[in-house]
Amino acid sequence: MPESDGRMAAAPGGADVKLDEVDLKLIAELKADGRASMRALAERAHISRAGCYTRVERLHREGVITGYAAVTDPRRMGQGLSAYVYLKVTQNSWRTVRTALKQIAEIEHGGLVSGDNDLILFVRTRDADSLRDLVFERLQSMPDVLSTHTVLVFDEL
Repeated sequence: MPESDGRMAAAPGGADVKLDEVDLKLIAELKADGRASMRALAERAHISRAGCYTRVERLHREGVITGYAAVTDPRRMGQGLSAYVYLKVTQNSWRTVRTALKQIAEIEHGGLVSGDNDLILFVRTRDADSLRDLVFERLQSMPDVLSTHTVLVFDEL
């Protein structure tokens, strides 16, 4: 078994989980293809199928792997425009705002950040009109939102 590179991941109880090179390889392979069979994963990681099952199960149990998802093409799904929307909110309201933001389907990802803004949202909409509606009608009308700043994404890496 290869030696660990010292990477740690947080376990469900907050304790760190030690990950070795084989664990990292399995995680990378599953990120690239979440539908890969255990046989294919074992071959790619150069371990036995039984070892692969054991490791993947442990990674699930310890909360390192939390789920699987389909990767989609946003444009084919009618979400051709993406943007980052920065929000400034009233002091101590981020929990309330976060709860409201979770109900907005166009928000793909969000985070509480440091700096001049309080929250950053990655959004996908059908077009400029939909983005305008999202920002002006839905986000700016929230009681605790003080201001927004929107940055269009021209191309994704």
